[in-house]
Amino acid sequence: MPELPEVEALKEFLDEHLTGRTVERVLPLAVSVLKTYEPPLTALEGQRAGPTGRYGKFLALRIGELYLVTHLARAGWLHWRESMPAQPPRPGKGPLALRVVLDGGEGFDLTEAGTQKRLAVYVVHDPQEVPGIARLGPDPLADEFDREAFAALLAGERRQIKGVLRDQSVIAGIGNAYSDEALHYARLSPFKLASSLDEDQITELHTAVRTTLREAVERSRGVAAGKLKAEKKTGLRVHGRTGEPCPVCGDTIREVSFADSALQYCPTCQTGGKPLADRRLSRLLK
Repeated sequence: MPELPEVEALKEFLDEHLTGRTVERVLPLAVSVLKTYEPPLTALEGQRAGPTGRYGKFLALRIGELYLVTHLARAGWLHWRESMPAQPPRPGKGPLALRVVLDGGEGFDLTEAGTQKRLAVYVVHDPQEVPGIARLGPDPLADEFDREAFAALLAGERRQIKGVLRDQSVIAGIGNAYSDEALHYARLSPFKLASSLDEDQITELHTAVRTTLREAVERSRGVAAGKLKAEKKTGLRVHGRTGEPCPVCGDTIREVSFADSALQYCPTCQTGGKPLADRRLSRLLK
């Protein structure tokens, strides 16, 4: 799933390639992707694009007096095209969900792989009209997201720290991958209760979140949109690397699986050398 660093890189890419261009056509190719119907997509046609904004994992493309907002979800992506085919695509065929054609023949496609269709597109007068944006927590890269603000968010939280970091209403933009990375950096168990962190651990985790995200943004900066997914994978130390050696201590990276996701961690760095219980694996062994 694209997370804050990749979405920030897409924002910068669109600022460079989209701003100032005129939208000629907007072609919806998957009905499920559209979450608003008024204003219609056709209201964007003939309008000039302005700067793109990022709200957590949402992109908000200013087009005329409106915003085209999208959330790429788990399997969505934005593909920039130097030239569009003359023949319009057929709706409902393949992963293509939305096509935006610009003056000069360039444009971009929004696609979504797989059978679970969660890619979302909205046309609104204000990004805050999108429910997912309206309930976002603070952006972890914002200047005001200091150590004290982070501590206040964790105060009284009785949930596991992994879940808190992923909760978009608490902190905007962190998902499964970068929560794994930040917890590894801070040497914290993903199962540790957020409210049980001491002052030093809060400080270390705040530093880990900011550092992990900033480094990922810097790695992604200037990378072409089509290569961002590969760039993300090269920079991850534990996420998606089950069975590989930890780059810090050399221990084997382990995994805990859930119904629709999995987390990765290093036992030596994060859990005192003890493997975490994996209920899914335990059931398989019975």
